Amino acid sequence: MLGEAEQQRLFIFIKKCEDLEGIFMPYNALPLNWRKFPERYNLEGSYCETCDTYYFPARVLCHKCRRKGKIVTKEMPRIGTIISYTKVHVGLKGFEHETPYYLALVDLGKGVKLLTQIVDSDDSKVKVGAKVKKIFRKINEGSKIGPISYGYKFKVIK
Repeated sequence: MLGEAEQQRLFIFIKKCEDLEGIFMPYNALPLNWRKFPERYNLEGSYCETCDTYYFPARVLCHKCRRKGKIVTKEMPRIGTIISYTKVHVGLKGFEHETPYYLALVDLGKGVKLLTQIVDSDDSKVKVGAKVKKIFRKINEGSKIGPISYGYKFKVIK
């Protein structure tokens, strides 16, 4: 456990690294970024074979079975249904250039729901009950020297 002085020094160090836009932070290495977040690239979650429960994002422990559950990695379904949505007119930092855009709560079945951006879809097609599929898109540009982040978004298919 860190003392108060060590915590303060660590906080100052982290703040300085953030101010340098990740120059010294190893998480900005592209291969590390890809390997560290399999749910971002493969929509990878977990499944408890003991109680037949799916989780996204992945978990290491089943909250129903606890330590008795056998957790395995599973790719989540790539087709889902919009159960709720909103149109964002004032985007978060880094997403201002994309406004307006849709955010939707998507049910992938098997108890898995996720919040995602809906892209490449006409406004008239974005509605509750619409079928959507996972697509791979750029999430953000990163910093001036950092990697471009890619991940999943969804598109209306019918």
